[in-house]
Amino acid sequence: MFTIILAGCLYEFFKVIKKINPDKQLKYFLFSIIYIVLPILLMIDLGINYDHYTAQNNQNNDLYFPLFPSVIIFSIWINDTMAYIVGSIAGKTQLTKISPNKTWEGTIGGALLCVILISLLSQFVLPAQKISIYHWMHIAIICALFGTLGDLLESKLKRMAAIKDTGSLMPGHGGFLDRFDSLLVATPFVWLYINMFL
Repeated sequence: MFTIILAGCLYEFFKVIKKINPDKQLKYFLFSIIYIVLPILLMIDLGINYDHYTAQNNQNNDLYFPLFPSVIIFSIWINDTMAYIVGSIAGKTQLTKISPNKTWEGTIGGALLCVILISLLSQFVLPAQKISIYHWMHIAIICALFGTLGDLLESKLKRMAAIKDTGSLMPGHGGFLDRFDSLLVATPFVWLYINMFL
């Protein structure tokens, strides 16, 4: 699965970069390693090296899922969804010209609801009860903040290339890269937090 995500993101990234400046391929190749390859590797690391958080609490051999990667993905999904809903209802103040549809109200509302829902999940659904609710709250905040920044970064790249979608692999969704832009920026910061504090 990660191989497909990596290949799809790299493919669409280089399509966009060629439209911005085809003469700086080496520079953009190095950037792609930091922007795309590193986050995918860190996501795999979280799934492999932190299995014990799930395994120690999975005594009944229930369906296993990689805990931290799943929480990162779910946090970003909650944040994006809640930001859209809150922004549609109460959004009035534009967040940035890079993405005209994003509002401060939606961004703050999405982040708050993300933290609340992940906190509730940590207490009633997630199997790793030994992890403090405060750690889950911090992870949710990191995902909401840096996930939004990742979305804005990818929007900036599209504006620089003067395109609406990054590619045609997922038409109508902004392109394949657009589906993972938040994940690519949020993952390294979650990885750092987990390695420093857990």
